Amino acid sequence: MTKCPECDADIDLDEDEVEEGEIVSCGECDAELEVTQIHPVHLIVLSEDEDEDDEDEEEDDDDEEETADEEPGIEDEDEESE
Repeated sequence: MTKCPECDADIDLDEDEVEEGEIVSCGECDAELEVTQIHPVHLIVLSEDEDEDDEDEEEDDDDEEETADEEPGIEDEDEESE
């Protein structure tokens, strides 16, 4: 038995049933929690900022692909000038 670091509710996790790095949810506050230690079980709250960072990285990747698509068009114009 451990406590949710977000709302302090009891969470029934067996040390033998979880692994370090596993993500679990609190039944009371629905917080996403990461198991950082199993003997004894220790949990940390995964902040929503991390999820937003992941989304930002995906958007940045999309922006880079669009830029790459635009660059060949610029080179084509230069070749026509020659």
